[in-house]
Amino acid sequence: MTKVYAPMTGKVIPIDEVPDPVFAQKMMGDGVAIVPTEEVVVAPCDGLVIHVFPTKHAVGLLTKEGEEILIHIGLETVNLKGKGFEAFVKENEAVKQGQELIKVNLKYVKKYAKSLVTPIVITNMDKVNSLSFHYEEVTKGKDIIMEIG
Repeated sequence: MTKVYAPMTGKVIPIDEVPDPVFAQKMMGDGVAIVPTEEVVVAPCDGLVIHVFPTKHAVGLLTKEGEEILIHIGLETVNLKGKGFEAFVKENEAVKQGQELIKVNLKYVKKYAKSLVTPIVITNMDKVNSLSFHYEEVTKGKDIIMEIG
């Protein structure tokens, strides 16, 4: 069982409420989303950074159990071309749960992107037997948002 902690502080919402059909229809995988209230994104679990997008708007992690977790900060944020984002990790770097990954300027993203809603999805659902979610106000690194079995 992999416990996935909140990578950002904010309100957890169901993935089907994300205002983007790619995420809402689970085309990228299943998970939840957070409406963030703080700018720091932390590792939701121990793992390996498998992808940091050049635009720093998303990061992919591989858990020791083999699940791939994508944290996609905001919607249509790729169009910002990295502006408003600062990455603290590189690909192939091992991270510990709670470690800072990315800092995002929420005011900038809110002004120039479609939404601040941040999906957290399992992109290799074939590795997942069960998935449970916790919908509530969460604090980054402290509260569990998902459990993967």
